[in-house]
Amino acid sequence: MILESRKWDEMEVGQSAELKRLCTADDFYVFAAASGNHNPVHLEAEDGDGDGVREAYAPGMFVASLITAVLGNLLPGPGTLYRSQMLNFHDHAMAGQELCARVEVVEKLADGAVRFATQVTRVSDGALIVDGIAEVFAPKKHLKFDALEVPGLISQRHRHFEKLLERAEPLPDLVTAVVCPEEPASLEGAILAAERRIIEPLLIGDPERIMRAAADCGLDATRFEILPAESARDAARLAVQLVHEGRAGAIMKGHLHTDTLLKPMLDKATGLRTGRRFTHVFVMDVPGISHPLIVTDAAINIAPDLVTKVDIVQNAIDVAISIGIAVPKVGVLSAVETVTPSIPSSLDAALLSKMAERGQITGGEVDGPLAMDNAVDLGAARIKGLRGQVAGRAEVLVAPGIDSANMLAKQLAYISHAEGAGLVLGAKVPVILNSRSDSAMARLASAAVASIHYHRMRGKQE
Repeated sequence: MILESRKWDEMEVGQSAELKRLCTADDFYVFAAASGNHNPVHLEAEDGDGDGVREAYAPGMFVASLITAVLGNLLPGPGTLYRSQMLNFHDHAMAGQELCARVEVVEKLADGAVRFATQVTRVSDGALIVDGIAEVFAPKKHLKFDALEVPGLISQRHRHFEKLLERAEPLPDLVTAVVCPEEPASLEGAILAAERRIIEPLLIGDPERIMRAAADCGLDATRFEILPAESARDAARLAVQLVHEGRAGAIMKGHLHTDTLLKPMLDKATGLRTGRRFTHVFVMDVPGISHPLIVTDAAINIAPDLVTKVDIVQNAIDVAISIGIAVPKVGVLSAVETVTPSIPSSLDAALLSKMAERGQITGGEVDGPLAMDNAVDLGAARIKGLRGQVAGRAEVLVAPGIDSANMLAKQLAYISHAEGAGLVLGAKVPVILNSRSDSAMARLASAAVASIHYHRMRGKQE
């Protein structure tokens, strides 16, 4: 945004300007830190009004501060100084709502000041949140600034993962076949999840290696059942057998190759197929984003065709619903936001969007093609003239192939400080797919997502 001021003599009665802002829970945490107002009614992690529901009401002065953004950025613009502001509050705003702040010149005062009518409304229904009168001193010089860089702030880490753990812990412990937990990281993840009462692990592999791994990380594995297996291949087969026998409701990857783990599950006669393709999802906790972000498919399907992408999208919608996103907004990514015959991913995206419209994909809003910027940023979507529920608000990102999905997930992890809970979907039970580089929290979150998803899907079947 280029900031350019208007002097007193350049302004006329009736001139107006406005800015729109999507309010997030993170905004309110940052405002609490800056203002010192820690009223819990504004913080999404707390039940601030005691009604049993965690709301995140926008602080009144945060809403009012949106007016200052219009005055300082647009009209009069840079160099503006306040003399007074009168406010009347009519309604409350909440995290997740988009607000529009507007100012209009109503009088030019003799001392170089300007009087404005000011208001903030909710975009979705036009409801008036606050109005009033502002008097400001207009800039005495014409000023112009290129876009000013203001450092972003990270208010919390793991807030989405912590909520998933809170949801999973009251559920019955999910009996999980842990395949080859024969090195410290893979064993530690299983035991940590067991200590949080998320899973009940059945440890499959070489008993001596398992006990050695436990000793290396200072944990006690003797209280868990250990099922011997001579090789990784045998351990993976035994895990599938335990699912068929009803003894396990999930499978967790330990220290073995993903191909070795999945091969017996994909067997047409004895595996865990359900009729859908096996697909991978990352449920990502990205600092600064007000909701979990699902990225798919970053680990299983290399160059998925349209039929495979249908299952990729449907599996992602199903797990998004399980973790609490009532109607997931699915952005199908491409390099462009227009259907372009020379870019195959844009054609697939358009077809997936139409298939969802016709009921061939259910449970979510699907839109595409969308470029990354206009999938996740409302301002970018508006600049491109994109409307609808998904553009700028996507909660699920469907990449064209494994290269782009993997790069996207790792960019979020290593540049944006996100962490991902990894699952394979499409089998009879969720498959927890951790990496050796995953943190303890990521491993716990993977188990939590598996448990939440398993119990919701089992409830539907019953």
